[in-house]
Amino acid sequence: MVILPHFLAIPYPVQGHVNPLMQFSQILANHGCKVTFLHTEFNHERSKTGVSEQDKIQVVTLPDGLEPEDDRSDIKKVLLSIKSTMPPRLPKLIEEVNALNVDNKINCIIVTFSMGWALEVGHNLGIKGALLCPASSTTLACAVCIPKLIEDGIIDSEGNPTKKQEIQISPDIPMMNTTNFPWRGVDKIFFDHFVQEIQTINFGEWWLCNTTCDLEPGVFSISPKFLPIGPLMESNNNKSSLWQEDSTCLDWLDKQAPQSVIYVSFGSLVVMDQNQFNELALGLDLLDKPFLWVVRPSNDNKVNYTYPNDFHGSKGKIVGWAPQSKILNHPAIACFISHCGWNSTIEGVHAGVPFLCWPFLTDQFLNKSYICDVWKTGLELEKDDDGFISRQEIKKKVDQVVGDDDIKEMCLKMKKMTITNIEEGGQSSHNLQKFISWANY
Repeated sequence: MVILPHFLAIPYPVQGHVNPLMQFSQILANHGCKVTFLHTEFNHERSKTGVSEQDKIQVVTLPDGLEPEDDRSDIKKVLLSIKSTMPPRLPKLIEEVNALNVDNKINCIIVTFSMGWALEVGHNLGIKGALLCPASSTTLACAVCIPKLIEDGIIDSEGNPTKKQEIQISPDIPMMNTTNFPWRGVDKIFFDHFVQEIQTINFGEWWLCNTTCDLEPGVFSISPKFLPIGPLMESNNNKSSLWQEDSTCLDWLDKQAPQSVIYVSFGSLVVMDQNQFNELALGLDLLDKPFLWVVRPSNDNKVNYTYPNDFHGSKGKIVGWAPQSKILNHPAIACFISHCGWNSTIEGVHAGVPFLCWPFLTDQFLNKSYICDVWKTGLELEKDDDGFISRQEIKKKVDQVVGDDDIKEMCLKMKKMTITNIEEGGQSSHNLQKFISWANY
């Protein structure tokens, strides 16, 4: 009897990391592998549902070092607390899991970015390791190239491009500059964390990427560690959401005409200025189309939007959180107004949906460059002289993108290409088998 690998999956405790690693864990479990998924105690309570026994994934927890009432939107605080609390506890947890699985002990640790310390812990215990990058492979390549970019004087010690010069880390990768380099303007503490993280992820044999060779062809010559295994898509029994999903929106979509609904969502971390929120609301009112708008639940009571008095919203539906992959694949969706986080980007490409790009921070600007300039599957919403995206701009670009046959054609082409990659015989499918075989020896 062949015993397949036992993976320990450790995501950084935010939705954008938990979701793709749980999706990948489900895929590994469906291939017969044993998977133990590590949540923080706080997130395990917050997710409410967890994972059922039939999912073949065991959930374990460790404390993040913070009190229940602490502000977990303070990323610096969370990072420092995790790094001081979790590493010394991980070896004992692994020992306890192995005691329950004597014939199939953990032999590979998979982490997301910012949890690289666990790869070093595993290395010291003789356990193999891999990184699952929750961002694009291009963003990871930018991180890997940081030391050389600093050495060559292309970026400074705080991650900002110098002299507004253009940066191209490899052919076939969008040219970067002060507007779309992922770490421009990032806090010095975060930038130093990125630099340190590059050292620890080198303990991983593979850097798994939720992408395909066709989506980002210029990246994979940078390091032999890059392994595209995407797109990772949500299975029907995936229970990785940290918020309660409102599934009534699917019933609502069933009642809408094909390709008529504008879907609006900005992910799990973006915080919008109240005045810009008002403008977005009034822009949606201007549309002669139904809309589905995700207005995320408050993060530690820091985000409490109020709707403008003259907002009607009669043509739309507003929900707190939603099953995004199912929404994007619904025939009623016409376009996706998105912050261009990588999870949303890859889900939208896989669904063949045109984008209206509204990036806010870090790698979202680079992802927008791919969508608008390389893949040509969407348009950018442009700010006015006051730094706002106006209601008139929203209406103009929505009308433009839903009426653009060239964009629709490219969306369908990209959809077919991504699906082909994960089908049996596709490149991503082949890479997945390669990874499982490696972990087993």
